[in-house]
Amino acid sequence: MRTSSTSSRLLAATALVAALGLTVTACGGSSDNGSGGDKNDPASLKGQTITYWASNQGTSLDNDKQVLTPELNKFTQQTGIKVKLEVIGWADLLNRILAATTSGQGPDVLNIGNTWSASLQATGALMPWDATAFTAIGGKDRFASAAIASAGAAGKDPAAVPLYSMAYGLYYNKKMFSDAGLTPPKTWDELVTDGKKLTKDGHYGLAVEGSNGSENIHHAFVLAKQRGSSWFDDSGKATFDTPANVAAVKQYVDFIASDKIAAKGDAEYSQNQTITDFATGKAAMMMWQSAATSIKAHGMTADQYGVVPVPTQTAGATGDAGITSMVAGINLAVFQNTKHKAAAEALVKFMTSTPEQKVLNGTYGSLPPVKEAQSDAAFQTPDLKTLAGVLGSSAAPLPQVPNESQFETLVGTAVKDLFADAAAGKPVTDDSVKAALTKAQQQMPAS
Repeated sequence: MRTSSTSSRLLAATALVAALGLTVTACGGSSDNGSGGDKNDPASLKGQTITYWASNQGTSLDNDKQVLTPELNKFTQQTGIKVKLEVIGWADLLNRILAATTSGQGPDVLNIGNTWSASLQATGALMPWDATAFTAIGGKDRFASAAIASAGAAGKDPAAVPLYSMAYGLYYNKKMFSDAGLTPPKTWDELVTDGKKLTKDGHYGLAVEGSNGSENIHHAFVLAKQRGSSWFDDSGKATFDTPANVAAVKQYVDFIASDKIAAKGDAEYSQNQTITDFATGKAAMMMWQSAATSIKAHGMTADQYGVVPVPTQTAGATGDAGITSMVAGINLAVFQNTKHKAAAEALVKFMTSTPEQKVLNGTYGSLPPVKEAQSDAAFQTPDLKTLAGVLGSSAAPLPQVPNESQFETLVGTAVKDLFADAAAGKPVTDDSVKAALTKAQQQMPAS
């Protein structure tokens, strides 16, 4: 998932704190006051209208409408259920969801970033996917275990169903590497060494999205995980300013601050400019989620780049030290108090059907979380096979705790501010990183 607005995310975090203490009483749905219908009697669902909030997965909101509208029309033809589609950008989506949990004016079905699953689950706003609900859409075992692990807190019924799966890989420009006599790095030391060789003549070794809080969190999480840290203790209490977390954040910010393999201007990137720089040859490497479709939109062809797992601290690392990605992806949720539960579940069943999984993930360049769809030829390209391998063997879910959303906001913003300091020429030290993380920890609500 992608987010970019610091102010909106701070508002979202504040709203979430309030939402956690509320019982949702009137969420859900279109203005149609008809019966919810019976999922065992498809005829009773015909003529109903449900609202679907989709996240921005394509190159623009309009692009998503172009992708989704014919598929939703297909659903209407099959079921008689009409779908009112709204595509919402990542900078606004969490705010809109949280507002819906308190106002009672929300959609029937919605996309959520999978890292929000536990936080939104704690509000009580989303329908739990128990065994009965999963059976109605074909069974829980249809989905990859890694995707299910990012659908809610451990020990509870998932708050949503996996829709699109993604993982981070290290994208590299084949020609720039070949011209420099380099092979893709396997460790961070190698990445920095290669990055310095590739940084010249207005080109940089690496591009980063320094003003994007979610990107910052994703990389800080992985770098900390490789050091055995998870940002929260077993009770769900924030542990932001540990030595391992300080070292992880400093390593990431140092790509601009001391290594100087990323441009100072990257500290302001928040709208996927990293992809533009990579696809146009301004940067030789980037760490990104399932980027093939966006790279192609900028004119770079598949034979011009390669994808390998993100580096680790030491070559061949295993266990936590070998984690190279958070489990990225988009989940599909139903508001608990929708007036059209059966129709909403029918849409989830359609969107997660094997044929639709092939169509949607194939279009967006993501990986199907539905295992049966993964063998399709569309997902056997070299880049997607690499990312599927990462997702299956070296990816870990972000902490599935109620305060995860505040973690993204507070630590993501702290890292953004440290990048801004680095771009301005201010020293980024262990002490300054620790101070920023301590401040973020102090702003966290009690778990």
